[in-house]
Amino acid sequence: MIAGLYNYWIVVVLMMIGFYIVIAHGNLVKKLVGLSIFQTSVFIFYISMAKVNEGTAPIIAEGIKQYSNPLPHVLILTAIVVGIATTALGLAIIVRIKEAYGTIEEEKIQTKDNQAC
Repeated sequence: MIAGLYNYWIVVVLMMIGFYIVIAHGNLVKKLVGLSIFQTSVFIFYISMAKVNEGTAPIIAEGIKQYSNPLPHVLILTAIVVGIATTALGLAIIVRIKEAYGTIEEEKIQTKDNQAC
């Protein structure tokens, strides 16, 4: 039973790795990598849930009784494109932060902001 659900275990492991990276590291690039890993685990989860045993492509033909819904896969393709765009935007913001503060470490940025006030 547990061995048959290995893809869900992979989802949980990737999710926890991504969450740990976001929480534990102060480097903004590492946080962005952690968010990407977390996002990938969500993609794998949705694709795993959409799998239909004995399901075929949704084309009407004789002898086929069970079809697979293509909608979750299409939604994941859209989510991948949005994820790439948000990652690129995050990297652009990190570049601007580096230019403004001279660092991408969260604690140093907070210290410089507190000193400026």
